[in-house]
Amino acid sequence: MKVTREQAAANRAAIVKAAGRLFRERGFDGVGVAEIMKAAGLTHGGFYGHFASKDALAAEACGKVFDDTIERLETGRDQAGQDLGRYAGNYLSEVHRTRRDVGCPIAALATDVPRQEAGVQASYAQGVDRFIDTLAARFPALAGGEGDRSRAILVMSALVGGLALARATEASDRALSDEILTAVRDEITRLPGS
Repeated sequence: MKVTREQAAANRAAIVKAAGRLFRERGFDGVGVAEIMKAAGLTHGGFYGHFASKDALAAEACGKVFDDTIERLETGRDQAGQDLGRYAGNYLSEVHRTRRDVGCPIAALATDVPRQEAGVQASYAQGVDRFIDTLAARFPALAGGEGDRSRAILVMSALVGGLALARATEASDRALSDEILTAVRDEITRLPGS
């Protein structure tokens, strides 16, 4: 039975969505094509009808999770309004630390991307670049003329680094993990205009 174009597009979207979730949760090398297809509700055999390789899927999934993250930031669906301190509180929360499968792709994939092929690296770099611009545009606290982008890079680096360190220390030293979340969140909140 032939699949309609609409169904093929829906299947591809389901594969990309499942891959984005699993890659953020376990890294690019921590999940295989069969598992991604199963999570998408499809059979393994259909994968190559949609993608030339797992790397091609990884590049597309990386781009899609950035699109979704940036859309949430642009539209205010993160519930922070124009308040950078509130955004930092949401980003550096216990929920975001624990829910790796739905969180920010920057923190989830940062250490994994350098080991991936060029298409994945390019997709990630484009996403980070767009995120920086969106962060600078979204929060008045980052405004300051030509420093907008530099301040946004600083804040993004603090958010991502704080979350990554909190995740890395959570299992062995929960108190340290909590301390990292609190310290970074508090320091961002103290930035002028936050």
